[in-house]
Amino acid sequence: MEGDVVEYRIDRGSGVPAYVQIVEQTERALRMGTLKVGDKLPTAREVVAATAINPNTVLRAYRDMEQAGLVELRRGLGTFVTRSLARPGAENDSPLRTDLTDWTARARAAGLERADILAMVTAALDAHDNEQHEHTPGDREREEEDA
Repeated sequence: MEGDVVEYRIDRGSGVPAYVQIVEQTERALRMGTLKVGDKLPTAREVVAATAINPNTVLRAYRDMEQAGLVELRRGLGTFVTRSLARPGAENDSPLRTDLTDWTARARAAGLERADILAMVTAALDAHDNEQHEHTPGDREREEEDA
């Protein structure tokens, strides 16, 4: 798949359907800025050759992304990105990304596996979200009004 911006990797042991993995990997690439509006996704034939999955699986993923407004299928031309999910700070060259990459390397060096790292990040996000919710101005007043 030379020249393509994204290469799909299917984890058959994850329990996640292959078409969902394709959608998730595409969304991740859109969030990270790896895929941009106008970029062409690999053809179904290229994805099948690289992953050994059924062509209908790829087509289902592409149709789901089209229905979500992320891509456009152009008959005879391919599938193209129509919407970005990137946010400032998530780009490959952002300082936040560099810090996270460094932290991940330290976590791996400390012997943590992928699942351990994901669990730590999820727990940190959950704690942050809970803290933010507790300190949102006006929430206490609204809760008192509702009581």
